[in-house]
Amino acid sequence: MKLLLTLLLWINFAGNPDLAAIRKMYADVTKSENNAKEFSEKLAGVSANDDKIFVAYKAASILLDSKFEKKLGEKMERFKEGAKLLESTIKSEPNNIEIRLIRLSIQENVPGITGYKKNIKEDKKFLTEHYAAQNAALKEYLKNFILQSKSFSDKERQFVK
Repeated sequence: MKLLLTLLLWINFAGNPDLAAIRKMYADVTKSENNAKEFSEKLAGVSANDDKIFVAYKAASILLDSKFEKKLGEKMERFKEGAKLLESTIKSEPNNIEIRLIRLSIQENVPGITGYKKNIKEDKKFLTEHYAAQNAALKEYLKNFILQSKSFSDKERQFVK
């Protein structure tokens, strides 16, 4: 029985997590500390050499974790770690629309004092210009984000409707 349970857990955590599940979790990750921790745990096995979309979500999980750190120094250290990882991921795949969405979602929600808000216009423009070329599943994910995003005005949201 223990062997079966161990095998099932190993299969569940081996390799990258399911992208659809990660996308679904990401939509709710800011609703609670518990959601953020679960999201972070799901991405714990992702390394910098894995698929860059998963690396970007891992960076986002680090940035979100920093919100729940108690000590200011640790909070800042985790934030910098996540931002650095996300920026290096974007640098390696600058034309990946989902990675740009992740950065936009982070930057529109972090406090201004972090100084991590400089790419909002750039990422909005990128999403707007490249939305039509995406597959149906990704378009739906992008659409859901854009419709609730603080960065897009009602007029700007028209391209996804």
